[in-house]
Amino acid sequence: MTASMEKKGSKQSNSSLSGFAAVVSGLLERLPYGKLTLYQPDGEKLVYGREHSVHGKEHPRGRYVEAQIKVLDNNFFSRVVMFGHIGFAESFMDGEWQTDDVASVVAWFLLNLSDNPLLEGTGNKSILVNALGALNQLLHLFKFNNKDNSRKNISYHYDLSNDLFELFLDETMTYSSARFSDDWLLSLKDAQISKYEALCRKLKLKEGDSLLEIGCGWGGFAQYAVSKYRIKYTGITISKEQLAYAEKAFEKLPELSGLFEFKLIDYRDMKRAMKPEGYDKIVSIEMIEAVGDEYYDAYFAKIDELLAEDGLAAIQMITCPDNRYDLIRKNTDFIQKHIFPGSLLPCLHRISKATSLTRLSLFEVEDLGNSYAKTLFTWQERFEAQLKRVGELGFDQVFVRKWRYYLSYCAAAFAMRNISVVQAVYSRPNNLNLCHSSFLERFAAPKNFESIGEVII
Repeated sequence: MTASMEKKGSKQSNSSLSGFAAVVSGLLERLPYGKLTLYQPDGEKLVYGREHSVHGKEHPRGRYVEAQIKVLDNNFFSRVVMFGHIGFAESFMDGEWQTDDVASVVAWFLLNLSDNPLLEGTGNKSILVNALGALNQLLHLFKFNNKDNSRKNISYHYDLSNDLFELFLDETMTYSSARFSDDWLLSLKDAQISKYEALCRKLKLKEGDSLLEIGCGWGGFAQYAVSKYRIKYTGITISKEQLAYAEKAFEKLPELSGLFEFKLIDYRDMKRAMKPEGYDKIVSIEMIEAVGDEYYDAYFAKIDELLAEDGLAAIQMITCPDNRYDLIRKNTDFIQKHIFPGSLLPCLHRISKATSLTRLSLFEVEDLGNSYAKTLFTWQERFEAQLKRVGELGFDQVFVRKWRYYLSYCAAAFAMRNISVVQAVYSRPNNLNLCHSSFLERFAAPKNFESIGEVII
């Protein structure tokens, strides 16, 4: 397949391209699905892919992925060749290319994932691309999540500015996937509350329960659970900004005094001796992405240690496909370099391996992938509507484009189901709180041994 090429309405040969531009064009020609239109700085238009083809099948217009890129600076081509998909993103950050919809561009590349020469581990990986990518990988290796690095990694993102996050999050200040499963038309706030209630329901939360939240964020779940269920709540974080915000929010709720506490502490420093009977319930909402492969075992071992014998633990986590986990683990992407240093998306197989070293057993799983795509698109709309205020907070245009790319990049990945998010509930065998009441009644009913009769073997 070759790209069609136009300049002022006339067809031209692909041979008119030279240098890095020719390399990039040759690589894009390998991607067969959907349609990408690329405009060069001199006005030439190149079209890649087959418009109506997805996985070898013809689709009506509107059912395939179509995207366009307008290159403003030829430096774009060299950055893509030198640094692959990270160079592609950084070129956007620096204003070297633009598009009417970043998410559609990302979706087009994801649609062609198995043939994508810009990514590691694909069938068409090119030795010409990402020649200097080892530099990004080396930087990422230095951000592994020991206790000191974890604080730095979390602070890099979550301590940017509480005022910034208030611009695009809803009133609950919840920075994790909402839950639109029951009603796609819910407001963002109501969908976040739906997520909170789903977790409380899965935890079988009741008044008087002790609950530990690992990674309490700005305290949104804490406010909901304590207010509605009157539980005894403990939240831990390593973000000073989030801790201060959560504590201040609860100062406005004197009726909840004595029912909550927040601690600035790493989860690894929590000890059973702090609460000898253990916590009745443990929840962790999209914190595991900051744990890292080398600490998954320790993370679940700590949950096992802190959870009461008949307790329940609910973990909301972003996941990647099992068959791509090792590739993702061994490489570095835009999110890890520019948004969440030290982060890694687990796969369910790796999580199962970690929990197999504990007494924890998986009890329930719910997928919320589509809900996260909608959450991210909503965040982006709210962010874009507040650009003037973003500037007033001191963030420049490079930052704006970086976040535009970040939100779009993630939204497309969830929408195309290349990654997902799940709520997983864990307990231990013989937890009678999980038995249906009819079974308990049967097991506990008085037995008339005289009526059993003679047992014939």
